[in-house]
Amino acid sequence: MKPTGSGMSDVERVRDAADIVRIVGDHVTLKAKGREYVGLCPFHDDHNPSMAVVPGKQIFKCFVCGAGGDVFSFIQLYHRMEFREALEYLAERCNITLTARGAMPEEGAEPGFNRSSLAEANAQAAAFFRAVLNHPEHGRAARAVIARRGISAGMVERFSLGAAPDRWDGLAMKIDSQRWDRGLFAAAGLLKRRDDGGFYDSFRNRLMFPIRDQIGRVIAFGARRIDDEDEPKYLNSPESPLFNKSASIFGLHQAVQSIQRERTAIITEGYTDVIACHQAGVEHAVATLGTALTPGHATILRRLCDTVVLLFDGDEAGHKAADRAVEVFFGESLDVRIATLDRFTDAKDPDELLKREGGREVLLRAVGEGVGLLDYRFGRLRERLAGAGPSALERATNEEIAKLAQLGFHRATPIRRQLLLKRLAAITGLEESLLAEQMRRAKGAAGRGTEAPGAEPAGAAGGAGEAADPVHLVEALGCVLTEGSLWAGLSVEDRRLLAPEAYGSRVLFQIATAVRQVASEGRAPGLRAVLDAIEDTGVKSRAVDIQTNTERVAEERVGAYLADCLTRERRRLSEREGREGRGGSGADGAGFAAMIELKRRQIEEFGPDRRRIARPTGRGPAARNPGPECQ
Repeated sequence: MKPTGSGMSDVERVRDAADIVRIVGDHVTLKAKGREYVGLCPFHDDHNPSMAVVPGKQIFKCFVCGAGGDVFSFIQLYHRMEFREALEYLAERCNITLTARGAMPEEGAEPGFNRSSLAEANAQAAAFFRAVLNHPEHGRAARAVIARRGISAGMVERFSLGAAPDRWDGLAMKIDSQRWDRGLFAAAGLLKRRDDGGFYDSFRNRLMFPIRDQIGRVIAFGARRIDDEDEPKYLNSPESPLFNKSASIFGLHQAVQSIQRERTAIITEGYTDVIACHQAGVEHAVATLGTALTPGHATILRRLCDTVVLLFDGDEAGHKAADRAVEVFFGESLDVRIATLDRFTDAKDPDELLKREGGREVLLRAVGEGVGLLDYRFGRLRERLAGAGPSALERATNEEIAKLAQLGFHRATPIRRQLLLKRLAAITGLEESLLAEQMRRAKGAAGRGTEAPGAEPAGAAGGAGEAADPVHLVEALGCVLTEGSLWAGLSVEDRRLLAPEAYGSRVLFQIATAVRQVASEGRAPGLRAVLDAIEDTGVKSRAVDIQTNTERVAEERVGAYLADCLTRERRRLSEREGREGRGGSGADGAGFAAMIELKRRQIEEFGPDRRRIARPTGRGPAARNPGPECQ
């Protein structure tokens, strides 16, 4: 995107305002490490911090899976957004007005039904439901429910509560009046199609709870009945490209900062429980959407905190939910604790408890005294077998251990397995070796391929066709990305050596094109400026990769290293011309090509030999002008 009349493009203005440490830190917990920050990479199954965020360059880079780029890349990858969506999100966050673009497509236009358009449809529906809630007549019954539940006006605003009107076509009429695409709203689950081809509202006469993702987009709705005779009590939007029920968390957008601060997330059982907790100042509370804690939930939460407390009412449903959480406990580096209200109060849920005098203190005590998941399971086992003989106790304990093995003990990391064995030994009174043997037997009996998956292969190692591009030519591009000011000192011939057409790789072609584009605008084509000119996240990641690797190899002498790379490229082209003039397809030509290929592989494996670049000695002309490459 080229600069506007104000002298800066939309991308530049947003990039300058959106500090990458703050943006990434809102999604992943970061810790300072020297001049950088590190955290768990959200783009692979990371259990040891492998992602670095570099404030000086305004980039992120994972050294395991290879993901990397600028602040736009991070938002695109994390939230599966197109570039324009990421730009608009960051602009809104930074209070920047972008160049105006067209609104939603009118009826008859091609909607595409992508994530962006579905989110826009949900946002329009949320605004409609808010308007209905505030309507003197149509919102009266919903407001009565809100008042009866003791939900404050501040919480109504915080969670954007609304109401679906008590009619079949309230939203449908609004859509038609605005000439929005009805098919798009049907794809979002807000309308249903009649047999005659028309549409009717999916939600009718219900209190509406917008379900937001971590950045605040409305991705779905939860709907509670207003009339007690309506069934079911709760409805959710159907799953869509925007909404995955098993990986969505109600209240996460409102709770994320508190979760990071407390290093703990409290999982409650319902929407009103979450709202009651926030109203009482317990703002690290969220809820799963009528499901147990899943690996999808755990993947999101482990990036933000260390501990998850499952807060249950204490009934059998709560016990079953705790049982289902065991697999998550083994598969993720999260400490899962169980807190049940029935140990401390006769209140049936957090919503009821927090309406009582001193309810907040009781709830926090229940959370603080939650027990570890394994202790909880074996505590219940001992309760069931109270008074049983040694044989029954031994048999039941071995069955429980075997069950744990089947649920995923073997998928834990070796260190975590050892820690779990020690804990199990303390709980059961059995030897660690016996427990380990029982686990192995149970795993073998299952007859499944259940070995723990290995680390994901590193990504972003290079684009298609990049192997054909000489390493020194790739590193020359990296030098320019490291110090964009070097471009101004290059001759026309040197710039021609770095032309996009010089690269066989599509990815490198795009990076070189972006360098030319930035330079043509009179700016230094350093990494930040070049990333602004690229929208594809994979290309951005490769640009970061090239710059990072080249900077490490060239150390403090980027200009000299660039000169060396260009010298090698001129020599390579000269030798190729000589071979072609001699008919280089013969044995000599083939031998020379084989030698070049061997050299390229050696450089890729061991890195460029820095001794080929003459080092300044601080004396005489040689200190100012690096000499030619030494062989």
